[in-house]
This record gives sequence, structure tokens and C-alpha cells, in this order.
Amino acid sequence: MSDGSKNRGSLSYLIRICVVATLGGLLFGYDTAVIAGAIGFLQRHFELSAALKGWAAASALVGCVLGAMMAGPVSDRFGRRSALMAAAVLFLVSAIGTAFPGTLMQFVIFRIIGGIGVGAASMTSPMYIAEVSPAHLRGRMVSLNQMAIVTGMLIVYFVNYHIAGQGDEAWNVATGWRWMFGSESLPAISLFLLLFIVPESPRWLIEKGQSDKARSVLARVGGETHAESEMAEIEAAIAQESESLSQLFTPQMRVVLLIGVALAVLQQVTGINVILYYAPEILKNFSETGMNVALLQTVVVGAVNMLFTLLAIWTVDKTGRKPLMLIGAAGMCVSLIAIGVSACMHAVGIWMLICMMAYIACFAMSVGPVTWVILSEIFPTKIRGRAMAIATLSLWVANFIVSQTFPMMDENTLLVETFNHGFPFFVYAAFCVVLFLFVKKLVPETKGKTLEEIEKIWNQAAK
Repeated sequence: MSDGSKNRGSLSYLIRICVVATLGGLLFGYDTAVIAGAIGFLQRHFELSAALKGWAAASALVGCVLGAMMAGPVSDRFGRRSALMAAAVLFLVSAIGTAFPGTLMQFVIFRIIGGIGVGAASMTSPMYIAEVSPAHLRGRMVSLNQMAIVTGMLIVYFVNYHIAGQGDEAWNVATGWRWMFGSESLPAISLFLLLFIVPESPRWLIEKGQSDKARSVLARVGGETHAESEMAEIEAAIAQESESLSQLFTPQMRVVLLIGVALAVLQQVTGINVILYYAPEILKNFSETGMNVALLQTVVVGAVNMLFTLLAIWTVDKTGRKPLMLIGAAGMCVSLIAIGVSACMHAVGIWMLICMMAYIACFAMSVGPVTWVILSEIFPTKIRGRAMAIATLSLWVANFIVSQTFPMMDENTLLVETFNHGFPFFVYAAFCVVLFLFVKKLVPETKGKTLEEIEKIWNQAAK
């Protein structure tokens, strides 16, 4: 075999297996965003207060916390692919259960079950992609997962709009929202079946003593020379790592754990999922149009999300992680202040939609995908599953708090009289400032480095 053929892998093979893995991200986006179109109808169907409306929307995030807690140990013991299969089953059960609840409690139980699947997929999909991708392509490949998340959101926005158009207000309150949740069954079944055709993570295989299988996967991805060098680096890294979770709290890992957790929390407290979960309700508040028009405007927001995520995919390995994060945080801050000021001045209609689109664009080109890229890179191989679980757990806790408290702030009589629905956006803008300063001061650039090289950075820093 020539040296050229030894160095050639199959990019198409890498893309195929990463696309299958990103279906976990698609279901992540689909499951979390389906509530956007349904929450108004659900509120009227069950006659919910502001607090219970927040609970109906945020209850899935309790499951996300549980899923993130369980997915780390499960993926470390049984493999990344097995964890994704389990998530697909949970998505299917949730889709069917939330379509036929008789009470709010039944609805919440099945939303939590789906949330467990979301929590598992949210950490397992990017981790799998990072472990199978060569260093020079890893940023783009992991960003594909964020692309899948926003694609899932855009698809479900279209689905919600289409379903809502099948009947009048009374039909949607009684039945339409059930079809919205039940529609998730098809992508859940697709993920489960397609996972049978992808290999297990090579790093997990090496850890479990299945080096031949790992070498085969790495060779097919990047060629035999790439496979040999990667095998050597992975084996050396694993040999230096302990089995204990306590390694996360050693001097060289305490800082990286703090960075991972802080980034995960800051991604959420800057308000992104308020926009994604409550967009139709927000747009309806700031316009004189009905719910159908607000749902259509939400589709536009989803399309902007997808477009600028594509931009992030093409720039994350060229521009780097840190510059994108700084640009995005600054743009999000300005956009949120504009939304809050517009609300205070009672500016309605197209201006509010433009401000919301600007915020989504800044998030999608930076903080959204790049946070997941960084989280998938910075932890050592042996404990990556459990470390990712801690960071992802923190993310979902923050998401729950934000999603639960937004309706309570948005519908608070005193705040509405003073700020006219604008107060929450000033809070999220302040957190954007915190994110900007945190990234500028503490987050290192990881562009172009192998996972093992990144681990050496932390070891050297501790020394």
C-alpha cells in the first residue's frame, strides 16, 4: 500500500457516522422546542397560572438534569452508541405519552421522561463526534450537532405552524397541541434504527481493550497513519489517568472543571431558551397579531438560527473558539438591551422581531455551537463521560431556573407596569457581560489541538 493511501481516510464515512450521531441533537432540539408552539394552547387547556405555565415548559428540564447525571456513567460503561440508543427509546415513550395525557401531572411525567433522553443526547452526541473526528475537523464536526439541534427546532416550528393551521383556536386548545408532541415519534424511531449502522467510539473501545476495532474505525476515518498516531496518543493518555472521578478535583482538573461548568451555565442564563421556548408568546405580546402569525414569525427566528449556525460551522476551525465567543456575547448583549428598551417604549411589530433575530444570529454563530465544542474537548478521555455529565447537568439546572422564572417575571404585575415585559431581557443582558469577561480572562484557545494535547495543557498549567 502506498504512503498516500495510508494517509487517506474517508471523509464521507466520517460525515455519515457523525450525521447519525447528530440525530440525537436533532431530537434534542425537537423535544425542547415543541413546547414553543404548544404552551399557549396547553395553558388554556389545563387553565394554568404563570407558575404552572413555567412548570409545564420547564418540567422536561428536570428530566434533562437526570439524563445528564445518568448518561455519563452509562456511556462510560456501555458505550456512547448504547447511551444514544437508550435516549432514542425515551424520546419515543415521551412523544406518545405527552400526546395523550389526561391531567397536567401525566403530561409532566412524560415530559420528564423525554427530558432524560434530551439530557443524555445533549452530552453523548457531541462527545461521540469529538472522539471519532480528527483534530483538524473536530470543531466543524461537533458544530454539526448544534446544526442538528437548530434543525430540529426549525422543523418543529414548521410542524407546529402546520398543525395549528388545521383547526380553529378551540380545536388547538383541545387537540392540536397533542399532535405537536406526538409528531416526535418519527425522528425518535429513525435515530434508534440508524444507530445500528455506526461504530462505537474508538476512544471508548481502546479503554475497554478492543484496540483492533478502534484501529479499524480510526483508519477508516483518517487513514492508517492517522490511526496509528491516534492510537498511541489515546493509549498514553489513558495510561496516565486514574479510574476515579476524584481526578476531576485534582489541581490540574479543578480549573478545567470550573471552566466547563461556568460556560455551560452562562450559555443558558443569557436567555437563549426563553427565546426558543416562548418565542410565539413573546411575539404575540409585542404585536397585535394572533397566534398563527406569531408561530410563523417563530419559523423565521428558527431559520436565522440555522443560517448562522452554518456560519459557525465554517468558521470555528478557522477563526477559533475564543474570538467567536467574544463577538457573540457582545452582540447578544446589545440585542437583549434593544429588546428590553423596545418593550419599555411599547415598540411593537417588526422591530421586535428584528431585535430577536439579531440576538439569535449572535448566539447561533458563537455561544450556541462553540460552547459544546469546548465542552467536548477539554476533559481527559478516561473520565470524559462523567466530566461532561457534570457540565451538562449544570447547563440543564440553569436552563430549568431560567425557563421556570421567565413567565413569573414576564407576567408579574409590578414588573409589567414598570417595564412592559422588558425586565427579563435586561437580566439576560447583564449575564452576557459576565460571559464576555469570563471567556476573555479564563478560556484558552483549543483550535487545532488534539484531545491529548489539550489535556497536556492542563497538566502543564498545574505544574
